[in-house]
Amino acid sequence: MLKSKIIFMGLGLNCFSLLQLGARQQPNVVFIVADDLGYGDLSCFGQEKFETPNIDRLALTGMRCTHTYAGTTVSAPSRACLMTGLHTGHAPIRGNRELEPEGQFPLPKNAYTLFHLFKDAGYATGAFGKWGLGYPGSEGDPNHQGVDEFFGYNCQRLAHNYYPDHLWHNRTRVDLPENAGRNYGTYAQDLIQQQALNFIAKNKSKPFFLYVPVILPHAELVVPEDSVFERFKGKFPEIPYKGVDSGATFRKGGYASQEYPKAAYAAMVTRLDKYVGEIVEELKKQGICDNTLIVFTSDNGPHKEGGNDPDFFDSNGMYRGYKCDLYEGGIRVPTIVSWQGHVPAGTETDFAFSFWDYLPTFAELLDRKIPVKTDGISVLPTLLGQKEQKAHDFFYFEFHELNGRQAVVQENWKLLHLNLQKEPVYELYNIASDPSEVHNVIFLYSEKAEELKKIMQDAHATDPNWPLFNEEKDR
Repeated sequence: MLKSKIIFMGLGLNCFSLLQLGARQQPNVVFIVADDLGYGDLSCFGQEKFETPNIDRLALTGMRCTHTYAGTTVSAPSRACLMTGLHTGHAPIRGNRELEPEGQFPLPKNAYTLFHLFKDAGYATGAFGKWGLGYPGSEGDPNHQGVDEFFGYNCQRLAHNYYPDHLWHNRTRVDLPENAGRNYGTYAQDLIQQQALNFIAKNKSKPFFLYVPVILPHAELVVPEDSVFERFKGKFPEIPYKGVDSGATFRKGGYASQEYPKAAYAAMVTRLDKYVGEIVEELKKQGICDNTLIVFTSDNGPHKEGGNDPDFFDSNGMYRGYKCDLYEGGIRVPTIVSWQGHVPAGTETDFAFSFWDYLPTFAELLDRKIPVKTDGISVLPTLLGQKEQKAHDFFYFEFHELNGRQAVVQENWKLLHLNLQKEPVYELYNIASDPSEVHNVIFLYSEKAEELKKIMQDAHATDPNWPLFNEEKDR
């Protein structure tokens, strides 16, 4: 059942169907995905060691969604769920699989993505940031998946580094000679941000879908030596991190050394907040902010790489686990949705939804049918503050590293299946009474565990590209 409450005075709700809108009034959609931002890394979600005023302001004009799940617990499969409307038991990408010389396992040619949905509705489409869903020229290349304009990192491994020697503009490699060798000339995310702002300006007179998969605050912990970084230096107790500063993996995925890792992390989230503020200001400058639906979220829980200390910042809030875990801290992410005059301002909802729900949600927004089967439901009623809302029967997650992991959530219950490839073990939690997943109650509620095991088994579809365990033996 939907539970929604007003927490700030704001704009009233204007409920209507897009059938009542003219073509010029179709809402733009800006979808911002932070990289490895934890549930507790925003001040409007409880962060106390630094502030995120622009994102907080977005929450004041819209809705805080406090029970939302990423696609899974690492980048590529999580984003594949977002793009295709499928959970990781069905999605065509279920892990971070590297392919040489640059890129990841691709989305298939016949995939139907968010970009196809918006293009079919007459929208301009752009993606600016980290792709990770198909190497350059592959069938998963962004230009083969409905993206009109792409600028950024095709390869998520290279996106570990903020001063790369090149980026991609569609299928054209853009060399950055100012970053050659060990030079620190152009901070790549600043360049990507400018291209995203340019996309807004270029498409202000027609509807557009802008996808902004920002690479911050993923490790490495590197940020320009500006006043913000200086402000945080000396503020926190630091343990310098010795990383990769030369050799074969330097700026090829290895994390650079950082003398002030905590200060760098705080500065990176602060910089992310600045980027969000700049996007909102550009929308206002072009006179289209009121007609733009903005989503801000993260692709998975906080990382422990490159010297980062998520426990110091309480980056996962009350939740157990980090990136690579299927505990709530690895998959529950902060989400804010703002659309002035339509999403009720200053509200919050604890209605549970996930990355695979955005495709059907935007399909309802655009009044279009999806030509493929999805695992999602439209949560547009919740976002518009309406009372009638269909709920999920369950949520399902897979993770193909660390010996394989599965999780299923059904209402208040959560079953985890861990260490699949060695000595499998199950854990059961009531996440309503025990949101931090401290008390494994599988021996007290064995019947419930068996019910959830059946759901887990049925949710996983065998895919030879993504063997989760010895399926011939175990199924």
